[in-house]
Amino acid sequence: MTAIYKREVRSYFCSFTGWLFVAVNLFVMGLYFQVFNMFNGYPTISYVLQSIVFTFIVTVPILTMRSLSEERKNKTDQLILTAPVSVGKIVLGKYLALVTVLFIPTAFMGVLPLFLMQAGEFRLGVSYSSLLGFFLYGCLALAVGLFLSSLTESVVIAAVLSFGVLFLGYIMPGIANLLTTAGTSTVTTILARILNCFDMVGRFDTLSAGYFEVEAVVYYLSAVALALFCTVQSIQKRRYSVSGGGLKLGAYSVSGIVTAIALTVIVNLGLNYVPEQYSSFDLTENKLYTLLEETEDFLDSMTEDVTIYVLADEESGDADLGKTLERMKDRTSHVKVQYVSPSKNPNFYQNFTTDEPVANSLIVAGEKRSKTVNYEDIYVYEMSYYSYETTGYDAEGQIVSALAYVTTDDMPVIYAVGGHGELELEETFIKAMEKENVVCEDLMLHAVDEIPEDAQGLLLNAPTNDYSEEDAQKVIDYLAKGGNALIVVTMTEEEMTNFDTILDFYGVSEVEGTIVELDRNYYYQNPYYLFPEIASAKVTEPVANALVFAPFSKGLAYDEESSDEIYYTPLLTTSSEAFSKVNITDSSNYNKAAEDIDGPFVVSLEAEKATGDADISHAFLVGGETLFTGIGDQGSQGINVKLFGSMISELADHETSVVVPVKSLEMPYLVFKAQTAYITALLCVIVIPLVTLVTGLVIWLRRRRR
Repeated sequence: MTAIYKREVRSYFCSFTGWLFVAVNLFVMGLYFQVFNMFNGYPTISYVLQSIVFTFIVTVPILTMRSLSEERKNKTDQLILTAPVSVGKIVLGKYLALVTVLFIPTAFMGVLPLFLMQAGEFRLGVSYSSLLGFFLYGCLALAVGLFLSSLTESVVIAAVLSFGVLFLGYIMPGIANLLTTAGTSTVTTILARILNCFDMVGRFDTLSAGYFEVEAVVYYLSAVALALFCTVQSIQKRRYSVSGGGLKLGAYSVSGIVTAIALTVIVNLGLNYVPEQYSSFDLTENKLYTLLEETEDFLDSMTEDVTIYVLADEESGDADLGKTLERMKDRTSHVKVQYVSPSKNPNFYQNFTTDEPVANSLIVAGEKRSKTVNYEDIYVYEMSYYSYETTGYDAEGQIVSALAYVTTDDMPVIYAVGGHGELELEETFIKAMEKENVVCEDLMLHAVDEIPEDAQGLLLNAPTNDYSEEDAQKVIDYLAKGGNALIVVTMTEEEMTNFDTILDFYGVSEVEGTIVELDRNYYYQNPYYLFPEIASAKVTEPVANALVFAPFSKGLAYDEESSDEIYYTPLLTTSSEAFSKVNITDSSNYNKAAEDIDGPFVVSLEAEKATGDADISHAFLVGGETLFTGIGDQGSQGINVKLFGSMISELADHETSVVVPVKSLEMPYLVFKAQTAYITALLCVIVIPLVTLVTGLVIWLRRRRR
């Protein structure tokens, strides 16, 4: 076999074919490397490899078309077949020579991450997982090309067959998906699953995402082994003939091919029954596919069976979401996952909700109730220039929240008081309340004699009109019984005498005017656009080491020594250089006037007041309506809504509270000097591929002259 291997390697690099294959791959790699890594600064080479894998459809047939077909045409294969070497070793030697040619550009790509590491935080795990997938995909393509070359003595036919099969393998996911969406019969479903077995690129995409699956590696290796076995059988068919009494040992065998195919299928299907936690490894930097410790603890504590219905075909569903669900299902026997095809059962959702969810949405159904997790909430999007970018993955958080919702008896209600010009909560903040499994209901104070007994808290969100004395007293009576509240004050020209009595219940008052921050570390562009300091407290833990954006805020004043019954915790504070501008005639005027009030100021605080019967009234007070609006949240890149959700969670006081944060999909980009980028472009795109091509051309021409 060694002699065959050396002979084949020498033939590739003494002719122009091997050099051409290497040069073309180096050129395409270098080109995409420059675009993604050097110019755009992506901290992984997975994007490069995913973009260039299509080149195998063209380059592999050129490399493999002569492997066996030309020898068969020239009858030189008879010399090899009569050699004292088994056909299996001959095929393996030829195949390993092909793999050696493929290894050269792959190794070049494998060295590049070591260079990229010098420019910032580079994602090695994802990069090398993708590189392994790229190499294994190439190995399978070579094995397929070698097999098809053994079927004909025409080099052209071998190349065309290889191109056709590799192209089908590349687009097979789309074909299978088309079948599942277009047809609803059982035959269509089975056919789609069979076609997925020929999906050559899907496993590579999985590895490129940083999800190292043993199943993907085994698929490629077993498919390579099957292709090589079929190649051996193809050659054996010409070498031996079937005897009347049976098959000669080692001869061409239909039953042998069938057995090999069956064994390959069994091995791959068997891996489906191995739990994900043992057959896959998360190589992503943010552990995108790994369940957090609090999630695992929650799943371990479940005692009620829950079924998660995925409104999608299993073959065409969201791959990342599927991995998260699989991990949860493997963690506990109380979670079952069932895929429901929207094309086969379009009205299934009506068993649980009247609103039709989009494809890939989840319906989490327990014994008590059900909850729909819309697919649009699985990912977090942010506006960037003129388009939306996916910045977060919240499948784990949304699913855990839904599981808690359908299994718990603890369903707190927070009433949003209306009728006084209050600011309506935007959708982002409503979803934050839903994720905390808090029911938010509207409440008109004039329509009730007292606050409902089931109220876990009140939301007084920036009223612009004063309360009546009777309405204010209803709120105070509720708080005096140990009720909770989130109170947001705002700027208004109207006298808020009765509303101020609610603040006075906690010994808090508004500072006249609007805060102007003069310390550059505490504002953004405009001194009215505050980035207040975040104090260390339980409620601020989710936003620690972040920035809360609080434009046009008011200060909150209190006397900590005035009462032993009230305990204050400042949450957001300004610097000592801030002042409150009493009269704003021009928002661009930041000069301090004589009537302005010196800082520092508290923008938000937590107050706990002891009431009768040993009850505690718990409140969060916020000095500005913009803090909990889309404007404020966009300025903080989603931090404001996290603070809002944490406050709601504290007020809800769940018996068991599990809040899983959004997993970031944002990448720290690499930074290169322009000179470095241009020199690298010259080397990777022009010099190295051109030198490789010229070297091969020179060697080929010299051999032709001999």
